[in-house]
Amino acid sequence: MGYTPLPKDVRADALEKELLATWKLERLFDRVQEATRYGPPFVFFEGPPTANGRPGIHHVFSRTIKDLVCRYHTMLGQGVTRIAGWDTHGLPVEIEVEKQLQISGKKQIEAFGIEKFNRLCRESVFTYKTDWEALSDRIGYWLDYEHAYITYTSPYIESVWWLLRRLHDRGLLYRGHKVLPYCPRCGTALSSHELALGYDQTQTNSVYVAFPLADGLNRHLVVWTTTPWTLLANVAVAVHPDLAYGEYALAGSDGTLRRYLAATARADDIHVHGRRLSEGDLVRTFQGRELLGQRYRRPLDVVPLPPEGQREQVVAGDFVSAKDGSGLVHLAPAFGADDYAIGQQQGLAFVNPVAADGTFQGTTWPEIEGQLVTDKATNARIIERLKQQDLWLETRPLTHTYPFCWRCDSPLIYYARSSWFVRTTAVKQRMLEVNAEVRWHPSEIGSGRFGEWLNNNVDWAISRDRYWGTPLNVWECDREREHREVIGSYDELAKRWGKPMPRDFDPHKPFIDGYTWACLQCAGTMRRVPEVIDAWFDSGSMPAAQWHYPFEHEAEFHAHFPADYICEGVDQTRGWFYSLLAIAVGCFDGPAYRNVIVNELVLDTHGQKMSKSRGNVVNPWQVIEQHGADAVRVYLVGQSQVGLPKRFDAEDVAKLAGGFFNTLRSIYDFFQKYAEDWRPGAAVPPPAQRPDMDRWLLARLDQTVAGVRSAWNDYDVTTGVRAIIEFVTEDLSNWYVRLNKPRFWAPDRSADEAALASLHEALVTVARLLAPAAPFFADWLHRALVETTVHLERYPADQGRREPALLDAMAAVRRLASLARAARELRNLRVRQPLARMQLAIPATVRGPVLADLLDILVAEVNVKTYQVVESDDELVSLVGKANFRSLGKRYGKTTPQVAAAVAQLEPAALHALERGETVRHGEWELLPEDVTITRAVASDWVVVADGPFVVALDPVVTPDLEQEGLAREVVNRVQRLRKEADFEYTTRIEVSVSGAAAVVAAVEAFQGYVAGETLARRIVLGSTLDDADITRDVDIEGQAVSLALRRHDGRKGGTLR
Repeated sequence: MGYTPLPKDVRADALEKELLATWKLERLFDRVQEATRYGPPFVFFEGPPTANGRPGIHHVFSRTIKDLVCRYHTMLGQGVTRIAGWDTHGLPVEIEVEKQLQISGKKQIEAFGIEKFNRLCRESVFTYKTDWEALSDRIGYWLDYEHAYITYTSPYIESVWWLLRRLHDRGLLYRGHKVLPYCPRCGTALSSHELALGYDQTQTNSVYVAFPLADGLNRHLVVWTTTPWTLLANVAVAVHPDLAYGEYALAGSDGTLRRYLAATARADDIHVHGRRLSEGDLVRTFQGRELLGQRYRRPLDVVPLPPEGQREQVVAGDFVSAKDGSGLVHLAPAFGADDYAIGQQQGLAFVNPVAADGTFQGTTWPEIEGQLVTDKATNARIIERLKQQDLWLETRPLTHTYPFCWRCDSPLIYYARSSWFVRTTAVKQRMLEVNAEVRWHPSEIGSGRFGEWLNNNVDWAISRDRYWGTPLNVWECDREREHREVIGSYDELAKRWGKPMPRDFDPHKPFIDGYTWACLQCAGTMRRVPEVIDAWFDSGSMPAAQWHYPFEHEAEFHAHFPADYICEGVDQTRGWFYSLLAIAVGCFDGPAYRNVIVNELVLDTHGQKMSKSRGNVVNPWQVIEQHGADAVRVYLVGQSQVGLPKRFDAEDVAKLAGGFFNTLRSIYDFFQKYAEDWRPGAAVPPPAQRPDMDRWLLARLDQTVAGVRSAWNDYDVTTGVRAIIEFVTEDLSNWYVRLNKPRFWAPDRSADEAALASLHEALVTVARLLAPAAPFFADWLHRALVETTVHLERYPADQGRREPALLDAMAAVRRLASLARAARELRNLRVRQPLARMQLAIPATVRGPVLADLLDILVAEVNVKTYQVVESDDELVSLVGKANFRSLGKRYGKTTPQVAAAVAQLEPAALHALERGETVRHGEWELLPEDVTITRAVASDWVVVADGPFVVALDPVVTPDLEQEGLAREVVNRVQRLRKEADFEYTTRIEVSVSGAAAVVAAVEAFQGYVAGETLARRIVLGSTLDDADITRDVDIEGQAVSLALRRHDGRKGGTLR
């Protein structure tokens, strides 16, 4: 029984779906997991997606990398953990429910009812769960969904509580009052790593404002701000004590002469009603310390200030500079970290006229009351009032990077508020030490983006003023807030509550807030604080929480912590990668993972970030249907290193990956056609006894196996995939199969056993090599070749058959063949045109009996009659040395012209020495390799091409006999095409007629035996056309019109002579 033929006209998508059905029927994933259960463990952590949004092409990218590495380690015999996970808490879920209910904001949520709202959140988190599982299944990404961890489940939340209690016990959990990035739309603060997820370019109106000094001298401080709305909360102005300031006299809008104070370095950039400040008279210069303590009048006195605290005065600020603005900074301690810090140091008044929803509240300005501070209209109204008060100097549009909420895209504000923090700064040095031991791929992420992030670490703001999340497990006394308990388990909660937990216990809001008890220190009642925990803490807790550790599965947790490998997109460097590390170091003083692959963004064809608003989002299902999952997988990991931004072009999928798979299919199709019923057996000669070409193929195969293993052991998925592609396309298809075709289909004899065995082994090995990257076609190919699934096989290993001398010699032959083709192109000599002579210069290190045995391959490949290996390329070309003036000038200066003259006199021996990287002397001059550019000049009319010490020279003279043979070869080429077009079997004997151009007919007559042998022609008719031909075509051969006709040899249409 022969090998299974490739199904014709079956798209990759359909073939892969058939395999998916087969895998399910065979329970293949379960069998693979069972087969490796007791192998050395390899722990993989799956980063949990939020299933209330559809997966995109970027998820296919990261999941391909994850799957490749896991499949590879499975085939190494390791027991690979592949537990799925779902991130089910947080604002993304809440926002989707708000849209569903057509409500917005916390007030409307509370009016709707927190219990009903959270119930809808629970129901919505798996809206697209089927989509995620289906896409993962379709691309062959194997995960254990049966035991998936889900962050909203009670066991998971209990483990999260335990971890936070552990941090508290270590003194790392505290309540603080700080300025934090805050989303008015969502009504909650963000952590520093969440802040990093939402920066974007935006344009706002910055404004220069005059702050009148209270000295009665008509002097004004020039202040610049990019957030005009914060002027309502101004209480002070900061200057740098050592910065140079100037006092400039300039007419105001009413013509009155005023004096403006600003940093002298900024005077050219500041405009006062259209005129540069520097155009005014410079009255005097002074240092900033002279301004300290000066009083001024607030430009917008519409917010009452509290009685306590300093206000309306100039203070010192080391953070002030003259890089931009005016060198004076207005301070609103409620809305800036630096402002808040200096306010605490200087005892400044604190005023916050902005409510939690981001609107002005408590002002004396009716038109601004209740307006959203981030609205452009609000800021335009503020600027208009400054103009009316004659305090406006200039409005300047500013394009800058600004933080937006990563969940709802609203602009953020910096807002002073009380929040709960994890004191990550206390373990910063330990996090840096642990991170230094992690193997990051690419490595610069670990030391650069992530390492710098850790270096600039600030305490983690862990609480959120929201509803659908893990409730913060802190209870405080309603009489004395410092009477506080952090609950670490449900048993502990039951003990405090005084009765067993109900069977239907739900730890979410609002139910959890019903658990109260008497304060042990006073007569108050312990009540839970209202906040929930940052969802990033949820996902970062998964190493322990997926096992419900420490309440059960203690052994499983310790066996699966830390992870050997994780992989996510570059955005997770400040998300999940960070939360995993911070919790692992804070709770366990160790790493959460050992190896990380970070994939960059997937961009559109123009290098733009994909977004629905731009309309450039790629639908992964459409691409997979068009090209197949394997092609998409190989394209994504093979196109470029995964750590580089990737432009996704569906057309390139067909070119890069589709071309590779077409080549591999063609090789198998070739093997299947000619192998017929052959199977490996006793008649196959051992590798050592096979011809050079077979031994070379197996040596290259071993070399490739070692290269792929080395790359994938080092988590370099791209290099491994490219090595497989190169072996299949260049070594197997373009060299071995192409040059060995006669050994497979020579007429009247069976195919060569050694060739069949070598190609069979290469294909089986390629299937196994490829299985982690392209699990579908690799499995189809393996089943076709050996009738078993590839996914239960071990990964190929180097068989020790590499013969260095043979590999080097064949590499030299291929290099020389490439040079010969280049030489032909220089004279427009087609490949099928035989040439008489070729001369070769080959380095002595390569020459030897092994190369000599392979030169017949070169002769056939290059299509020449004779060759000669010369002792030195001096016999073919003359070396010319040209001075590199830039290099010589650095060392010899004015004497460079004399040295250049010496270079022109160098002998060939000296030039060869320089080519070898040696230093030479000529007279008094010492010459380095970089001092001399060496070129080769042809010494004859032969065509010469060189690549370093490898030189090929071709005699371009085409004699009449050679010309005729060339025409005969062209005829053979056209007949072979017609055989394929007529769908003849490769064994079909034919009759051929050649008519038309006399020169072509004469050439066929002269080389009739050659033409008949190559085309399996039993009869050749010259000068006329066959009757009843199966196919007839008019063709062009070297500009000459020729008519070719073919028919099967027995004379009857449809007959075949075997």
